Amino acid sequence: MASTTTRPYPELSIPSIVLGAVTGVVLTASFVYIALKLGFGLSGSTVAAILGFVTLRGVMGRKSIVENNINQTIASGINTASAGVVFTLPALFLMSASDPSLRGFTVGPLIFAAIAGSLMGIVLIIPLRKQMIEFERLKFPSGMAVATLLKSPGEGKEQGQYLIGGALLAVALTLGVSLFHVIPEEADVGALLSLPPWLPFALYISSANFGAGLLSGKGGLPFALGGILAWWVIAPIAVNAGWVQGHELAPATELAGWQAGEVFSQMLRPLGIGMLIGGALAGVFAALPAVTGAMRSLAAAAKSAKETGSASEEIDPKWVYGGAVGAFVLLFVGAGFSSPEIGWGTAAIIAVVGALWLGLAGIIVAQATGHTDISPLSGLSLIAVTLMFFLSAGNVVASIVMGMAVCIAINQCADMMSDLKTGHLVGSIPRQQQIGQLILCWVGPLVAIGVLYLLWGTAENPGFGPDSAACIAGSAECLGAPQGEALKATLDALRSSDSAVDKYAAGAVMGGALSIFPIGGISVLVGLAMYLPFPITLAYGVGCVTSMFLEKRQGKSWVGKVLIPVSAGLIVGEALTSLGLALYNLAVAGGAA
Repeated sequence: MASTTTRPYPELSIPSIVLGAVTGVVLTASFVYIALKLGFGLSGSTVAAILGFVTLRGVMGRKSIVENNINQTIASGINTASAGVVFTLPALFLMSASDPSLRGFTVGPLIFAAIAGSLMGIVLIIPLRKQMIEFERLKFPSGMAVATLLKSPGEGKEQGQYLIGGALLAVALTLGVSLFHVIPEEADVGALLSLPPWLPFALYISSANFGAGLLSGKGGLPFALGGILAWWVIAPIAVNAGWVQGHELAPATELAGWQAGEVFSQMLRPLGIGMLIGGALAGVFAALPAVTGAMRSLAAAAKSAKETGSASEEIDPKWVYGGAVGAFVLLFVGAGFSSPEIGWGTAAIIAVVGALWLGLAGIIVAQATGHTDISPLSGLSLIAVTLMFFLSAGNVVASIVMGMAVCIAINQCADMMSDLKTGHLVGSIPRQQQIGQLILCWVGPLVAIGVLYLLWGTAENPGFGPDSAACIAGSAECLGAPQGEALKATLDALRSSDSAVDKYAAGAVMGGALSIFPIGGISVLVGLAMYLPFPITLAYGVGCVTSMFLEKRQGKSWVGKVLIPVSAGLIVGEALTSLGLALYNLAVAGGAA
């Protein structure tokens, strides 16, 4: 076997680092937009690998698979921060719109905490690589899919063409809907059938939404079925049973719409949030044996490396220790400066507890992703924010800032391990991937926070959330920020002892009960669907069913060669076009002022 110093193929090279960084920035900006619209993030590994084939092999003539693996590792590591930021931070923007006392938060603590989470998530999961990948041999389906793609370089150019084709189709559709208004914003079948608003039947015209369903396939069905359960089963029962009473002063023509709003705000949303929390708690208890086993294996791995001197395959432990200490310091500083009401003693307690929960949740998410490729990220993040809320004596800013750090970190744990699985299958040196992610772990948080500020606008004229102009008008441009709205609702309930606590509790019981099914993350997906606009959920479900049909008809190989790159193009194309339109509108507004 060749030593690492005479390895014939380039791996951690300047081209792979630069391409990975550029691709990661583009994907992060795109997926922040997508997560605000759909309520969940997506992995950028496949897209990055395809672009790597186009650029590294097609343009530069480089043929190293492991070099392209570094490219996708760096890109997905940068993009991973988008989910952590967009699941939590929008809640602070949304709450500040209605509470002027929360508008004084500054960007500095946000950046400190976000980078701390990104760094800590990477260094905490690195020592568990051998246990999860070589000993337990967890599947990490996404990691295996990317490895399969990397091993078929002859198809890379063709897949790149499919991706570009999907992106161009998305650009045309998005411009037709949002700019030229020649395509309707949604296909409202319910209106044609004269269905009441509490029994919606409409499909959003969104290439990104449909593309996300195509990528998810069968794994996304619980999400679509959760929306069907909420709006086609629970809502009609609630209205017809008289659980939602109409107000006598309302005109009869407005009654059904009022009932639909009450069903959502009083029943579906709190039930959905409760299911997220219940499912996450059930996951914590179910994973306790795996956690204790991982801790024992960590100690054994450290002892073995010291005795055999085999640490050269892994990153130097000094990087891990230094990264952990540096991340904790950033976490502590972020907590201390998050709010004038937080003393440094409280900041230290928050940082310690946050780091401990981060490690536990990170292992849970990595295990769940390794088995099923579905991550209970949102539920674990809700628990983190709730925990920080009580530790900070009800300080909203501090709890969201620290919750964001935890959310980024646990997502990084899953992404890092999935990338290491890919590297294991294609023959990469783990140390090269680990260094690549560590040196650029700060990029993703900066881009994600920056895009969020760009899309927000002002508290008086918000660019996302249910009170934004696009969402009030029911436009396809609506960025409802469902995860942020769910977190806002949770914090509002904690602050005001919301009367819907019984529904939160009922949802938690339902979420815990659903966890007995052998489908990872099902309670999280169903809970998410309950507070997401149903036309989005239904259109996503159509994408899932379409993917299942095409896979059965064309085969898994065709899905990997054609459907995945086309779907990725649909997502990236709409996201970048919408971001471009947002920048254009901002420039026009600035010029008019």
